[in-house]
Parts: sequence; C-alpha cells; structure tokens
Amino acid sequence: MPSHTQMPAPNPRRPSQLLTQNREMRAIGVWNWTLPAWAGRFPDGKTYNACPSAGICRVVCYARNGTYTWPTVKAKHQANLRFVLDDLPGWEEAMVAELGRRKFRGIWVRIHDSGDFFSDDYLLAWLRIIRARPESNFYAYTKEVARFQALVAPNPPVNFLWVYSFGGTQDAALDIERDRVADVFPDEAAITVAGWHSQEASDLLAVLGPRLVGIPANRIPHFLKLLKGRTFRSWQAQADAERRQHLQGTVGPGQLPPTARHHGHAA
Repeated sequence: MPSHTQMPAPNPRRPSQLLTQNREMRAIGVWNWTLPAWAGRFPDGKTYNACPSAGICRVVCYARNGTYTWPTVKAKHQANLRFVLDDLPGWEEAMVAELGRRKFRGIWVRIHDSGDFFSDDYLLAWLRIIRARPESNFYAYTKEVARFQALVAPNPPVNFLWVYSFGGTQDAALDIERDRVADVFPDEAAITVAGWHSQEASDLLAVLGPRLVGIPANRIPHFLKLLKGRTFRSWQAQADAERRQHLQGTVGPGQLPPTARHHGHAA
C-alpha cells in the first residue's frame, strides 16, 4: 500500500456501560443516560446536534460547563451519541439488555442528563425500550414539543413521564394551563413568588410533583450575569420577539443579543 494512503479511522469504542449515576442522582436512586449537550464535532470532524430545539438554554447550559467539559467525560458522552448514530438497532438492543439486569428493577432512569430526543427514529427507539422494560420507570425533560405531541402524547407508555422545559425554540407551543412544564428561575425565592414548585429537593419532583416545575438557576457567576434576573421562559420570549422584529426589518442585526443571532452547529 502506498505510504501516502491513509487507512480509515477505526470506529470509536462502544461504551460497555450505558447507564451511569452522578452523585446527585445516586442520592435519589436514579440512573442516567447522557448525550453531549447541544451541538459539537466528533474527533473525526463529523458534526452533530443532540439538542436541535435548544434556544437561549444553550448559552447557560450546565452541561456545557464544569465537569461536563473534561476530556474523559466529553469522550464518554460523544461515544454514547456515536453508538446511537452509527447503529441505532444495536444500541437499542444493548439498552434493553442492560436494563434487564436485576439492579434496574423498580428504579427510575432519567433519559438525558444532557442532550435531547434529536430525531423521530431515536425517540421511537426509546419508546420501544421503555415498553420492553415495564419493570423500570423512565422520565425526561425535553424541548422537542412537536415531536412528543405527535409520537408520545397520543399513547404514552405507562412507565414513562416527561416534562417540557422552557428555553427552547418551541416554547410558543407550550401552555402553562395545560402542560407539565419546567422553567429555570433566578433563585428559590423567585420560584415561590411565581407560585411554582421547586424540584430542588429531588429531581423526580419534575414529573411526580405539581405540574408547574421551578428549577433554581445554576450559581455559576457568568451564567447568572447573562440571566439578568429573568426566567428561561421570559428570556426566550424576549429573544423570539427580537428575532421577529429583525426579520421584519425593524431592528438592526447589531441590536440582537447573541442568543437571538445564532442557532447553528458549533464549530
């Protein structure tokens, strides 16, 4: 073989364990399935977007900060996504098999510590997994409102609960008088004043507690500075309104905040 010819890069090693627990989830007996947050690039240069309906949330996403950015953690999350993208049937089979272990009977699985249901095929695979393992319970936050309304809401598995989270490009489709919704607030006091109910005591309250779910903002200083005392719902509504004005020619591009100017793939 000529020396200038390169062999194709080997496929990334598939994760041997799909479900994990961080300290917070271990405390309440919940297991996690995690993808990378929002958009990025694999080591081979291929791009991805695991949160296609992310809006302003991507600017202050906890999963794009801290330990989530460590090389070993990022590599693990990307390996999870690569498994799904390269071999969805194989990943589905592996997930069903892992959930068949005795330790997962009667427990809760949070689908997506970060990431979201980025395609119809991926969501349908999860619905098959959930139905195949009725002895386990599953829950998720999602910004894929239209996808869930079409594929899940008409006939949801009895062991699957979800909450729509504000801060995405489909916020306008949510109705706080009807839907179970979660919003990020500046602090616990703001949640109380709004008449919503905090899930700080246990993440399971997002799906087992009252329908209006309040999440206190991460205390990362530069995130709080960007939040400016707003909720994700109000911030997204502001960004959406400014974008509409820009499209109508009433606002110049320089007046739009970064969150209203760019929703493309990360470099």
